[in-house]
Amino acid sequence: MNIFKLITDASPVVQIILLILLFFSVFSWTIIIYKRKSLRTAGAQSQKFLAIFKKSRNLTEVQEAAKAFPASPQATLFLAGYKEMAYLAKKEAPTGSANGGASLDNMSRALTKASNAEVARMEKMMSFLATTGSVSPFIGLFGTVWGIMDAFLRISMTKSASMLSVAPGIAEALVATAVGLFAAIPAVIAYNTFLHRIKDVITDMEDFSLELLSIAERLYGTP
Repeated sequence: MNIFKLITDASPVVQIILLILLFFSVFSWTIIIYKRKSLRTAGAQSQKFLAIFKKSRNLTEVQEAAKAFPASPQATLFLAGYKEMAYLAKKEAPTGSANGGASLDNMSRALTKASNAEVARMEKMMSFLATTGSVSPFIGLFGTVWGIMDAFLRISMTKSASMLSVAPGIAEALVATAVGLFAAIPAVIAYNTFLHRIKDVITDMEDFSLELLSIAERLYGTP
């Protein structure tokens, strides 16, 4: 069976559908490779940063180290939290004061804003994978239906219903379904895998934010 011959012999509508599915597949694989690399880089940098954070007793040193890990969500959160803590230090709010509690609220909002930005960055282009996984099979099915209709029209024109006359047209039509599944299956697997990893990172960011707030509360918050 020559797949390329089936594609070239298919109707123009089916060929257009196959081109659309090819676009979905190529772009999905580009996103999959990019997201896999970016999430692995973020995880590796986060491990290195957290090792420095746990060992160091000087927040200024941690702040300098965090700048070397731009892909780490925890490092980004620390920089946002450290900025607020530096502001608290300038105010020199006494422990137990109302200003200290208000400043901790400001720090919490800053950490939430930074966390939301990191989540948005990690989820970027994830929607395309979800769209590919849900839409591609139906686009392929549409191509199959159209191809089968075209095959039956050819049968009516040739007035021959033998397997030799029917099989090529049906095979051409089913190629669209196969290509649709080829585009959808990797996208669905990658989407679910990346989504699970992102949820783990979000949990880690929430824990780290709480740890930073605890440090700031010991220094500037209410007892």
